[in-house]
Amino acid sequence: MNPRTPRAEPRIFYGWWVVAAAFAITFLGFGSAYTFSAFLEQLQRDFGASRGSVSLVFSLAGFLYFGLGIISGPLADRFGSRLLAVIGMVLLGVGLALASAAQNLVEVYAAYSLGVGLGCGCAYVPAIGAVQRWFVRRRGFASGLAVAGIGVGTLVMPPLASFLIAALGWRGAYLVLAVLALVAGGGMALLIENDPQGRGFNPDGDEQAQTVQASGTSVRDAIRSRRFIGLYAACLICSFGVFVPFVHLVPFARDHDIAASMAALLLSVIGIGSTAGRFFLGAIADRMGRERSLLMMFIGMGISLSIWALSADVWSLAVFAFVFGVFYGGWVAVLPAVVMDYFGGRNVSGIIGVLYTSVAFGTLIGPSAAGFAFDLSHSYELPIIASAATNILAALIVALTPRAASRACRSDQAVGRISGA
Repeated sequence: MNPRTPRAEPRIFYGWWVVAAAFAITFLGFGSAYTFSAFLEQLQRDFGASRGSVSLVFSLAGFLYFGLGIISGPLADRFGSRLLAVIGMVLLGVGLALASAAQNLVEVYAAYSLGVGLGCGCAYVPAIGAVQRWFVRRRGFASGLAVAGIGVGTLVMPPLASFLIAALGWRGAYLVLAVLALVAGGGMALLIENDPQGRGFNPDGDEQAQTVQASGTSVRDAIRSRRFIGLYAACLICSFGVFVPFVHLVPFARDHDIAASMAALLLSVIGIGSTAGRFFLGAIADRMGRERSLLMMFIGMGISLSIWALSADVWSLAVFAFVFGVFYGGWVAVLPAVVMDYFGGRNVSGIIGVLYTSVAFGTLIGPSAAGFAFDLSHSYELPIIASAATNILAALIVALTPRAASRACRSDQAVGRISGA
């Protein structure tokens, strides 16, 4: 049988298995990364380090796992997403295992920052890029499900890490997370496949072929476009503030005399909101317009960070964490689908990889800058206000970007109308 010839679709369209694999990768990869706030006090105490210098561990990891997409994305387009995803999960597990044996903060930088950073960087963009190719009509929903792993990981992993730290110490906790990444993450990564044509299917499992998947802009042409430049600038600026809560919400709560167990649960509340945002806002974006939805996500994150600036007790912080999580989750879900709409599927992983370098620089600077600002002023007021402002500015950039739709976006909308989506 010709692999390009559509054949009878099984009961469960294989694209959903690709989504499940991407979910597992984001759950374990980013879930492990976002446990860092639970480890911060332990590392600060054991190594006698400042909050800013310990925060830099996460910032370096974030810079790598977003920045590496510029390499892993094109490699996935050329050699396949599965190989990159498996390598990423192995690197993540090895990095966490080495972090458990670190004897000083420099070794934590080397093990955690490189292991988690390179691991997530190898796996994330290839896995998410593969999902975009398997769907057209339900791309926003499928993308939302795939990256919902980040939200569920943020919900589950920080409390798990806190439990493991209490039971085994921070070294034992990192070792358990390493085993999970290697066994569960590596196993699920084997389910990743690049596109439906390789199995003789069409996107969404439809009987009629959708040629939009094979078309698309080159990476060089895409990054020169006004569309891409606007997206890049917005994501760069917003990222200075978006990842500050993931590192500093728990220490902020502890500074306001909230118990450690309750403080760790605030990260889980972000995860609850994030999961809801990825599930529901991704699906809503398919109907109301993914570009318009992206603008809404930036505004929502900015407003929610303003709530944080006014919060001091556990209930107001929980409200902030949930609202922020909803819009953060929606942003992560909608962004890859918007890229696919603008530039088509041929080089989508490569284009997403280049775009995520913007997030890498923001992640590198934002959380560590907030930590050093706290070291100087013993207050998070300025970093929180600045974080809110960056997202409002990002929304303005998106709103002012020329709004002429790309050919890929128009094609997808036409497919949706024909299919009754």
